[in-house]
Amino acid sequence: MSPEASPLPPLPIESSLPAIRTALRGAGGAVLQAPPGAGKTTRVPLALLDEPWLGDRRIVMLEPRRLATRAAAARMAHLLGEEIGATVGYRIRHDTRVGPRTRVEVVTEGVLTRMLQTDPALEDVALVIFDEFHERSLHADVGLALVLHAKAILGTDTRLLVMSATLDGGPVAEMLGGVPIVSSEGKSWPVETRYLPPRPGARLERSVSAAIREALAAEAGDLLAFLPGAAEIRRVAESLPSAAGVEVIPLHGNLPPDDQDRAIRPSAPGRRKVVLATSIAETSLTIDGVRTVVDSGFARVPKYSPRSGMTRLATVRVSRASADQRRGRAGRVAAGVCYRLWPREEDAQLLPAAQPEILESDLAPLALDLAAAGVADPSTLRWLDPPPSGAFAEARALLRQLGALDAADRVTDHGRAMARLALHPRLAHMILRGTELGAGSVACDIAALLTERDLLRWRDGPPEADLGLRLELLRGKIERDDVDRDALRRARAETRSCQKGRRPGADALSPGALAALAYPDRIAHRRRGEVGRYLLRNGQGASLEPQALIREEFLVVADLDVSGREARILIAAPLSLEEIEEHAANGIEPEDVIEWNEDSRSVIARRRVRLGAIVLRDAPLEHPDQERVLSALLGGVRRNGLAILPWDDECRTLRARLTFLHRLDGSWPDQSDEALLATLEEWLGEALRGIRRLDDLAKVDMGELLLGRLTWEHRARLDEWAPRDIQVPSGSRVRVDYTDPDAPVLAVRLQEMFGLVDTPRVGFGRIPVTLHLLSPAHRPVQVTRDLAGFWRNTYFEVRKDLRGRYPKHFWPDDPLTAEPTGRARKRGSRPGT
Repeated sequence: MSPEASPLPPLPIESSLPAIRTALRGAGGAVLQAPPGAGKTTRVPLALLDEPWLGDRRIVMLEPRRLATRAAAARMAHLLGEEIGATVGYRIRHDTRVGPRTRVEVVTEGVLTRMLQTDPALEDVALVIFDEFHERSLHADVGLALVLHAKAILGTDTRLLVMSATLDGGPVAEMLGGVPIVSSEGKSWPVETRYLPPRPGARLERSVSAAIREALAAEAGDLLAFLPGAAEIRRVAESLPSAAGVEVIPLHGNLPPDDQDRAIRPSAPGRRKVVLATSIAETSLTIDGVRTVVDSGFARVPKYSPRSGMTRLATVRVSRASADQRRGRAGRVAAGVCYRLWPREEDAQLLPAAQPEILESDLAPLALDLAAAGVADPSTLRWLDPPPSGAFAEARALLRQLGALDAADRVTDHGRAMARLALHPRLAHMILRGTELGAGSVACDIAALLTERDLLRWRDGPPEADLGLRLELLRGKIERDDVDRDALRRARAETRSCQKGRRPGADALSPGALAALAYPDRIAHRRRGEVGRYLLRNGQGASLEPQALIREEFLVVADLDVSGREARILIAAPLSLEEIEEHAANGIEPEDVIEWNEDSRSVIARRRVRLGAIVLRDAPLEHPDQERVLSALLGGVRRNGLAILPWDDECRTLRARLTFLHRLDGSWPDQSDEALLATLEEWLGEALRGIRRLDDLAKVDMGELLLGRLTWEHRARLDEWAPRDIQVPSGSRVRVDYTDPDAPVLAVRLQEMFGLVDTPRVGFGRIPVTLHLLSPAHRPVQVTRDLAGFWRNTYFEVRKDLRGRYPKHFWPDDPLTAEPTGRARKRGSRPGT
């Protein structure tokens, strides 16, 4: 039946159809900007069925969600008076309804990528329509880039139509080669916006429930409430009191198709419905009868964490574009009201639009799709937003680890087989390798569990992490009251689809070994002496709540929460060392660890077998490389500084003398910490060769090592220019203190200097020592560098004090003619004279 067979009710898009036809005939493409409710999703494909360029080929229209895909196909088939699968059909995961006469196929966005893998030229497709492109899903961006690539490389004549409710069409039209932009004004009824900010501290569900009750009492018609996810929908549904003539219906992507269709169908006469929906109801759907919208202001979106390699759902504030889309649902059939559960002033703080998925998603599926399409460099494709280079490189590294890409990042035969499975590359690899190893059945079960939402619901905290427990639930071997029945239903459907065409086989591998094929980077080892705390292969730490798995030595982690200070293991399976060595052998590397150990002040040498950050085996290394031992020992000295070496007083004195000489004459070697540390290998290396403990260095003459840095000329002059000690008039030899290289000190009792006129000098006779003249009790009584001036000017004042304190000692009137002495009193002298 052609679209003219039965009259269609007029919609705003009708006036734009001639311009769309003209653009597709001439330019081969167009961008259609049309607001919600204009009729673009259901009217445009049907209006193009008689175009001459279509011939006997098909129109493929992409929708961002399965519900929208089925609803659009059903609506178009109804308008044609046909069953789905005749002129109009659809393809979604695990559900295809097309026939030999199908001319319009409505598909979810990932289907187009798989079609391109088998038929890059899309020879049977005359037009690809990207509906709701403003949502900027990863699949839509990739699909459009690959179709444009095929047109450029293969010269195909496939036409393109990009349709959007809110996206600026200019950049898209330019990317498509400057195609025309067609705009439809649309038609909507006025919608009054009312703001109901929640009370401080109130739970989201309670605020939504209160707003729904208020709206039901004040407004007519059906009501649509937007909530972040299925859990909030369930709690709001439970909190709403039953009322005569009012039916509460949930609507989210995890419901069975019949339940989803029930939310879309018009209410029975005399009854009202309250639809509690996620963002699934923002676009592409018309829910008949809705006059009121309650918008919580939040949505749940996937967020990829490079730190964990996990994609998790995050609750975020909606964008302004999404908020306007939601409000518009109230004005599709009559004037309506939108209750916004946030203050009016917060409208200005909303982001204009949501972030494109390609900028914050796991890019491993994209990288595999591009490799399968023969695209070596993503920058050669046309993108609105190119994939971030860092995330793309990380994705390729994972694909190489899984064997999907070779060393040159070309797709392998294994990678092509993975791409055909339409699963995340991790799970596709696990199924293919598991099947080869005789465990295809359990591999499909695990893939089903990890593709869908967790079977076990959170209550007071996370449920048990054991993957094996979930396998028993999936297979019906046990029952629990905390099971998510919708997730269980979908997982069972997923495993049936996966196992179709595969031999059942025995469970030849444990769940842990299979999961490790998918998540080789998430093998974890329990930290020694710490129950429940693990180290992952990538070096990240993670903890496990007390439960059955808590004492397992090795785990493979399938789900990880990194939102807190320490990552939390949510789903995992035990793994043996033997399984790791068998199935992760390509990542296992032996290494000889020769390193400095602070506690023992020595070099340890171990032979370790590593899987990333995890040490699988560790044993002493009997014959370590001596050069590496020496390097580690020198490294320990550098980290701790020269103070760690066994200096004695003689060595310290020598180093001070040499420092003094370097300060006077730069030809002498620098003895500073910086200089000695920089040249450790030269002056200390040979002394350390053959030893592993610093304590063994006590036998080494450190002073001789310092002297070894001198030329023979310097060694010959050392004692002359920087004498270790100086003989004073009493005959004693007194040590010179060179600690301050700018002012060497000679500390000597004053009585031993009688008869000496001039200050002793060092450093080629250029530097007078600083004299610390001491009392008989070795306490300083005068500091001077001018001994002659001291005798002339100061001695007599000092003498008065000393005679009073030390009356038994000799304090002459003329110190220059008195005999110096180191004794307590001069023989034959009279006390006090």
